Amino acid sequence: MTIDEIKAAVDRGLAVRWVSDGYHVIRDELGQYLIIFQPNQHCIGLTNRAGNRLNGREEEFYIADTVQIT
Repeated sequence: MTIDEIKAAVDRGLAVRWVSDGYHVIRDELGQYLIIFQPNQHCIGLTNRAGNRLNGREEEFYIADTVQIT
């Protein structure tokens, strides 16, 4: 996924992940896009400071399957 695709998916409320389901991509209350590792809440920015390069490879980002089994 590209930077724009990731941001659009997050803004639509989709569950965007990086590398595994443990890494969630979110937009915080300041409008920053972050990658958060859920087990310990460590986070990094989605991109470099200039905003033109992902902190990860495009092919590592995906929309998680949110189907719940009942």
